[in-house]
Amino acid sequence: MSPTPAGVRVILLDIEGTTTPITFVQTRLFPYARTHLDRYLSVHFSDGAVQDAVSRLAEERRLEREAGAPSWRDVSPADLRASASAYALWLMDRDRKSPGLKRLQGLIWEEGYQASELTGEVFDDVPGAIARWREQGLTVAIYSSGSELAQRRLFESTPAGDLTPLIAGFFDTAVGPKLQPDSYRHIAASLGVPPTAILFVSDVTAELAAARDAGCQTRLCIRPGNAPQPDAGQFTQIQSLGDL
Repeated sequence: MSPTPAGVRVILLDIEGTTTPITFVQTRLFPYARTHLDRYLSVHFSDGAVQDAVSRLAEERRLEREAGAPSWRDVSPADLRASASAYALWLMDRDRKSPGLKRLQGLIWEEGYQASELTGEVFDDVPGAIARWREQGLTVAIYSSGSELAQRRLFESTPAGDLTPLIAGFFDTAVGPKLQPDSYRHIAASLGVPPTAILFVSDVTAELAAARDAGCQTRLCIRPGNAPQPDAGQFTQIQSLGDL
């Protein structure tokens, strides 16, 4: 048992490997986005949200300096849609935390959720823990590299029902990368609390180190299938959100 530290007012949760099995993300969500990418772009390319995602991808590609990344011009000068698709696949192959890609994936997943082809998955201890924290007067928020839209759809459609009314905020990398302390300071400011009032729970020690450097409390979440983490001994560990 790892009691919630004194002074904590916000429980900030990572998703993959913390609230949700890694296998759900890697074997269900990611393949779904890849399989439906071309069809989705073909049908929705003129939609404002898709154009926004494509504009982000274009800017990211302009800044990209890694050898081998396909440029818009290299793929198809006359077909921006094909270029965007090719670059999105290149990013997927490398598991890049691209804001443009995450936005596009979220849109594709939203369609899957609406069609009941996707439903959210969380560990069994998650709904009860969130409900208990809310009863105790704590604020619960989510911080994930997946888009805010994708986060909401996942928690709306869990086997335990819609959990979003219990969650006060959803944060993605629009607030900053998860490995930078300033990102956690921005989340704290958005929630109206000092960083010291936040307990961040994640399965990735590099993220926990960034949160700790920002002044947050931390817990390392150990779940089945999670990768071993360097410097794990530096962080208090839990195996269930029920441990808090």
